[in-house]
Formats: sequence, structure tokens, C-alpha cells
Amino acid sequence: MTADGGQDSALDLAAKRLERAVAVLEQRLTRRLETASAQADGAFDQDRAKLAAELDSCRAREKELEAAGEEASRALDKAIEEIRAALGRG
Repeated sequence: MTADGGQDSALDLAAKRLERAVAVLEQRLTRRLETASAQADGAFDQDRAKLAAELDSCRAREKELEAAGEEASRALDKAIEEIRAALGRG
């Protein structure tokens, strides 16, 4: 065995250890990214559900306000008719 052959072998071993360490690091990073992504998706789904519920509530309130507006309009029309009748213009 030559001195260079020994160095190549040690260098090869070091390179293999480095490759294994990088592979392990990549696996850990992938798992952490998957976990973070899953948590973000869960938060997004919760936000989306909350916004959908708020939208439904707002739409219901809009219908209530439209109905109240129509009722107020009818009441005003009736009051105007009564005032005109009282003034003899009806």
C-alpha cells in the first residue's frame, strides 16, 4: 500500500461520511418542511372556514337589511298617502 493509496482511501471514506451526513440532513429538512406545510395548510383551512362563516353571516344580514328597507319604504309610502289624504290631495 502506498502513501497516496492510503490518503485516497481516507479521502473516499470522508467523502462517503459527508454524503451520508448530507443525505440525513436532506431527509430531516424534508420532514420539517412537510410538517410546516401541513401546519400551514391547517391554518389556511381554518382561516378559509372562518371567512366562509363570516360571509354567510354577512349575506344573511344583507337580506335582513333589504327586508327592513323594503318594510320602511312601504311604511313611508303609507305615511305619505295618509298625509296627502289629510291635506286633501289624495
